Amino acid sequence: VQLQASGGGLVQTGGSLTLSCTASGFTLNYYAIGWFRQAPGKEREGVSCIGSSGDVDTYYVDSVKGRFTTSRDNAKNTVYLQMNSLKPEDTAVYYCAADPWYGSSCAGPSYGYWGQGTQVTVSS
Repeated sequence: VQLQASGGGLVQTGGSLTLSCTASGFTLNYYAIGWFRQAPGKEREGVSCIGSSGDVDTYYVDSVKGRFTTSRDNAKNTVYLQMNSLKPEDTAVYYCAADPWYGSSCAGPSYGYWGQGTQVTVSS
């Protein structure tokens, strides 16, 4: 099983980016997918989650509420993180992770699969 986060880059304050989480050897559709980030010198932080049931089961850390949206396209086996109104403090390496329990939700997920990260840099 391999997860891969992509779509990072350099953007100015107030800009937008959309990250994608894809998988090989694993169907994302039936599992909770979380987004995490880690800035230099800081601990990893949970950013968002989308459960296997989709938009009705999502979670966002307070610092991104109203700016970030996670969604899934089951036909493409992809989960997205749409990031708007980006701030310099959003700068970090972003990772996606999957809870490998069938039908998992964002209520207490246990992430067993982790992907390679993608760098997001927001300039001031």
